[in-house]
Formats: sequence, structure tokens, C-alpha cells
Amino acid sequence: MGLKLQNVNDAAFKEYGRVVTGYDYTELLDILTKTTEASDHVIYVASDANLEATAVAKQLQDNCYGGMPIEIGYCNGTNTMLNCLEYHKDSEINIAADDAVLVVARQQDATEMLSSDKIEAFLLPKGTAVELYATTLHYAPCSGKKDASFRVAIVLPRGTNGPKPDIEPKNSEDERLFATNKWLIAHPDAAEAKQGAVIGISGVNIDISDLI
Repeated sequence: MGLKLQNVNDAAFKEYGRVVTGYDYTELLDILTKTTEASDHVIYVASDANLEATAVAKQLQDNCYGGMPIEIGYCNGTNTMLNCLEYHKDSEINIAADDAVLVVARQQDATEMLSSDKIEAFLLPKGTAVELYATTLHYAPCSGKKDASFRVAIVLPRGTNGPKPDIEPKNSEDERLFATNKWLIAHPDAAEAKQGAVIGISGVNIDISDLI
């Protein structure tokens, strides 16, 4: 059976995360829509002062992250390709201003080479927020509609995706460290592989174009 498009509200998503309800995301999504670019390529900004000044930002920091300092940025663009997968040592919250697709897998299946047939795709509907668990491999969202751009707010502990620490690798996981709190594996066809990312995805570099 080939890849199919599921929904973050489906039971199958519970292995990867949860829908985060109880918060009013209206102000945050309004700012994201009005002040950030809907691009024809993928843009990632780790920290945006306008998003971090919203009322819900303080609530997410205190409630979802138990008081840990957070950053709220965004990932915008037009994308249908897998290319890479990453994980952090904590959960990540995605809040969609437009329909988007999350392409995910389990960290447990990627101790060595991850076959792309282990990957699943889930629609993240406009206005929905999800927590991706620390063991969920993910990367830039994909477009939720054909030829359409997406805008997704990204919540992470502050400092994530900053410059890579200067370390001496002690094991194979250390070799995957690509930035602060960011461990990355790439498909051989991805640009990141040419930038030195560890090649850790085998099989087809998934394109979700036929699913949307």
C-alpha cells in the first residue's frame, strides 16, 4: 500500500503527537497571515517578536512547556517533497494559518537507515495546532492544497535551530547534530546532503503532489 493522506484528528496520529486544544490562536494566526510572506519556496524564521508578543505565547510557554523559555517563529512556503527529517530533545508545536501536510516518521525506526516506506502523511487543517512529540521525525511542512503556499507557526524551546555547537562526536547520533537541538537525516537527493547532513533516508524521496 502506498502513502495515503490522513488527518491529525485520526487515531493514527496519536503515535506522533496530539491536537492542542483549549487555546485561542486567533491573534497569533492573524499576525502570521498579515505580517509574513506566503512564499513559493520554504522560509524558516526561528523567532518572531510579533508572534512572541501575543497572549497565547505566554500561555503556551507556561502551560505546554511548563515555564521553559520558548521561541515562536514560522515556516512558510510551497513544498511537496520529503528531503529530510529532524528531531529535537523536546516537543514542537505547529499552528497552521493555512492547510498544510506534516510528513512524519518514528525516531525508533531511524537508529540506522530509515526506509521512506515508514513515513506517514497527515493533513494539518487551517486553524489547528498540534504537538509533535520528541520522538517524531519531521521537517518543513508540505502544501495542503495543490500549488498553494502554507504558513505555520513553529513553537520550540528558545535557542533551537541556532548555530551548531562545536562538538567532538562520541557516537553516531552526534554525527547527526546539524544545529542547536536539531538532529537531522537527509535523503541522498536533498540539498542538505550536499551541505554535509548525514544521509539517513533510503528509498524514494517522497513527493506528496498526488495526495493533495
